Amino acid sequence: MSRLVSRIALLSLVPLFAATSAEAHHAMGGRLPATFGEGFISGLAHPVIGLDHLGFIVAAGLIAGVMGLGAFVPVAFVVASIAGVMLHVQLVNLPFAETVIALSVVAIGGLLAAGRERPARGVWIGLFAIAGLFHGYAYGESIVGAEPTQLVAYLAGLAVVQSVIGAGVALVASGRAWTPTSLAPRLAGAAAFGIGLSAVVTQLIPG
Repeated sequence: MSRLVSRIALLSLVPLFAATSAEAHHAMGGRLPATFGEGFISGLAHPVIGLDHLGFIVAAGLIAGVMGLGAFVPVAFVVASIAGVMLHVQLVNLPFAETVIALSVVAIGGLLAAGRERPARGVWIGLFAIAGLFHGYAYGESIVGAEPTQLVAYLAGLAVVQSVIGAGVALVASGRAWTPTSLAPRLAGAAAFGIGLSAVVTQLIPG
C-alpha cells in the first residue's frame, strides 16, 4: 500500500510540469487522420494525452468503484463525450468548453478527495453526462473536417479507451474493497484536483 500511495502522491506533482493546452492533446501533431487506422489511434490517444481528460476518467472510475455505482456511471460520460464530438463536428458552438472541462476535473477530484459518498447515483450520472459533453466537444477539435471513415474510427477509439480505463479502474477499486474514505482513492482524487487546478491556472495565465 505504501508503494501505491507514493506513486499517487508523485502523480499529484505532474500538473506542475505538464502542458495542458489544447494543442498538446492532438495525437497526429495537429493534422487530420488520413486513414481508418490513424483515426482509431487518434481516438485512443486523445483522452490519454490530455491529463485533464485522463484525470477525469480515472476519477470517474474510482468513484464508480468505491461507491458501488456500477459501470453505467462512467459509461454515461463516454456516451456523452461521443455526443460532444458530434456537436463540434457539426460546428455547434459550446462556449467556455475548456474552462468547464478544467472545473469538472477540479470538482470530481475534490469530491473524491473529500471521501464522502454523496451525491446519489442519479446526480453522479447527470454530472458525468454534462462533463462528458464538454470533454467530447474538446476531443472534436482534432477531427473537425475529417472524412466519415476516419470520424467513425476516431469515435470508436474514444469509446474503447475511455470505457477500458473507466471500467478497469472501477474493477480495481471494487476488487480492493476500497471505500470513499480509503486513502488511495482520496489521494488519487487529490491528484485529479491538482491536474484540474493546473488547467484552470493555465487558462488564466496563458503561456
